[in-house]
Amino acid sequence: MRIVLIADTFPPLRSSGAVQLRDLSREFARQGHTLCVLLPATNQQEQWRLEVSDGVQLLRLRAPKTKDVGYVRRTLAEFAMPFAMLSNLRKSLLADERWDGIVWYAPSIFHGPLVSAIKRASGCKSYLIIRDIFPDWAVDMGLMGRGLPYHFFNLVARYQYSVADIIGVQTPGNRRYFDSWSEKPDRKLEVLQNWLEKPAQMKCSIRVDQTALAGRRIFVYAGNMGVAQGMGILVDLAHKLRSRSNIGFLFVGRGSDAEHLKSAAKLRQLDNLMFFDEIDPDEIPDLYAQCDVGIVALDPRHKSHNIPGKFLTYMQSGLPVLANINAGNDLAGVIRNQRVGQVCETNQVEELVQLTEKLLEQIELDDSLSVRCKDLFNREFAVESTVNQIVAALSTKHSG
Repeated sequence: MRIVLIADTFPPLRSSGAVQLRDLSREFARQGHTLCVLLPATNQQEQWRLEVSDGVQLLRLRAPKTKDVGYVRRTLAEFAMPFAMLSNLRKSLLADERWDGIVWYAPSIFHGPLVSAIKRASGCKSYLIIRDIFPDWAVDMGLMGRGLPYHFFNLVARYQYSVADIIGVQTPGNRRYFDSWSEKPDRKLEVLQNWLEKPAQMKCSIRVDQTALAGRRIFVYAGNMGVAQGMGILVDLAHKLRSRSNIGFLFVGRGSDAEHLKSAAKLRQLDNLMFFDEIDPDEIPDLYAQCDVGIVALDPRHKSHNIPGKFLTYMQSGLPVLANINAGNDLAGVIRNQRVGQVCETNQVEELVQLTEKLLEQIELDDSLSVRCKDLFNREFAVESTVNQIVAALSTKHSG
């Protein structure tokens, strides 16, 4: 198939979404599909720039800056983004291209007008991959009320949904958000698991055996440290276990809460917790090879279901997980049913301490723990099956 993929994150950005989309695009090309990725480029002088990477076309289209700007300016820029991209697409070498299918990724919620225009021109179906149910999650987190901004963003999100023929949510629990959407004819709602390709083999710049944590069982967190993760309780956990000389905590990444977490650890003089800045995603497998447990953290105020990309990387590397997540999240059932770690849904540090001890004992006694983690990844989260699922959905003819 000839497929266009629309997103607002892609390497050289290092976010989990950027890595996922890189992996997805590579797999489309590996399976023989022609893929073009449309991306907003905020620091680009040219109206458009066409690149080729790993057999995939990347068309970077000039658009307003949406990152690291004020709230109002960001909203206006995101609203303008799809129109700027469409205008510059029409000036590019690919202006007259026609596609067999459109795939796009949320976040962002603002791609609807661009998708709609390409869909009309090509007469093809569209597949929306939803990893972030905004603005509902922001309301759950107390970051937004149900006032005018919420209704604006909700209107934008609902327009985006209306353009989709297929929506892929990441867990069964998120289906309920789209009950009314899926009632209309010729629409399909399905679970599309998160995915990753086979890991790269790049030596990690972090060498645990050369740090103060050498010789300890290492609990690692690698990823964004923001409001949505609610990581303060993990500093509390490190504080509770500070007398245990066989346990160490390693936090790698960046985010809005990173400095606050570092200050909290410094204030408590924790010598069992170390912070490192974000590293290249290709270094992650070698980092995990030096660790024993992967940490998953989601703020307890979340009401939607989320299986973070870092959970996949832990499973891929054979690392069992210690998870502190919102009550009722589908991920809790996955961890317990597949016996790949311990999960806390109460957000109580005392329970986390007990689960940490339980997991350490499990690591010592359960020789098949690591194998189960890898088997779960290969069975559920390999990128080959993701591409197969998307292509199958786009290839199905409308019933009407």
